[in-house]
Amino acid sequence: MTTEGSGGEMFAPLRHLRIGWRFFGSELKRYREAAGLTQQELGDVVFVSGSYVGQFEQAIRRPQLDIAQRMDTALDTGGLLARMCAELVNGSPYDAYFAPVAELEPQALTICEYAPTYVPGLLQTPEYTRATMAPRAALKTTPDVDVVLATRAERAKLLDTSEDPTLWVILHEVLLRIAVGGPAVMAAQLNHIVQRVSEHRLIVQVLPFSAGAAAAVGGMFQLMTFADAPPVVYCEAAHTGILVDEPSRVGRYQQTYDLLRAAALSPEASLDLIESAARTLTP
Repeated sequence: MTTEGSGGEMFAPLRHLRIGWRFFGSELKRYREAAGLTQQELGDVVFVSGSYVGQFEQAIRRPQLDIAQRMDTALDTGGLLARMCAELVNGSPYDAYFAPVAELEPQALTICEYAPTYVPGLLQTPEYTRATMAPRAALKTTPDVDVVLATRAERAKLLDTSEDPTLWVILHEVLLRIAVGGPAVMAAQLNHIVQRVSEHRLIVQVLPFSAGAAAAVGGMFQLMTFADAPPVVYCEAAHTGILVDEPSRVGRYQQTYDLLRAAALSPEASLDLIESAARTLTP
C-alpha cells in the first residue's frame, strides 16, 4: 500500500512539485551547456543514456538521488542538483518510492496493471481505501487517512477525462472473493468498477482460479508506455516499491502481462463475474 490519495488546496504541493522539477531540468540544462557537454556526453559520465538526460531536462523523468549527485560532480554545481532532488522528493505527499509513479501516470499513453490481492488505487472507493488501512492501525503505522484519500482521488481524476492514458486492469479472482471492509463495502467497490467500465474509461479482465499456473503469478505490477519516452514498470510489495526501466526487464514484464491477458476471461465474461460477485455480497 502507498501513502497516496485528493482534493483542493492539499494539492497545491503537487503543482509546486511539477514546477520544481521543471526548474530542476532547466538548471541541469544550463549547467550542462555551460560545461560544453552534449546530453550524451553527460550521460556517459553519469552512467545513463543521453536520452535520459534529455528527459531529466524536460521533467519527463525524475533522476534518483545518486544520479543527481553524479551530475553535480560532473558539472561542478556545488551539490545544487542533489539538494534540489532531495527537497523535491521530501516535499511530495507520496511515499518516496511511489512519488515518481504518481508523476508519470498523467504522462502515460497506456497503463496496464495486474492486481492480485487489492483493487488498484485508481479504482478504489474511499470506503474500500479506509478498510485496507484499518489493520495497520493496530500497529500504529497507519498514515494520515485524509492524505491517502486525497492523493488517491487526485490520481483517479485521470479517469474523469477523455484523454490518455488508456487503462487496462487484470484482477485476480481472489480479489473479488475477499470482502474488504465487509460485504456492503466490497459490493459497492465491485459495482464502482462495473460503473467505470460502463463509462468506457478502462478495460478490466479477471484472471480466474481455473487459469491454473497462470493464476499463481506473484505480486502487483504496472506497465506504463509514453509517447516520447521508453516504457517503465512499477512493482510494489508491502511498504516498498521499485520503478524498473531497464529495457530487457521491462520486456519480460510485458511478456508476462501478455500471458496473463491471454489466460484471463474476456472483458465481457469478466464483467459478468464481477457483477455476480457483487450480487452475492448484497443482502
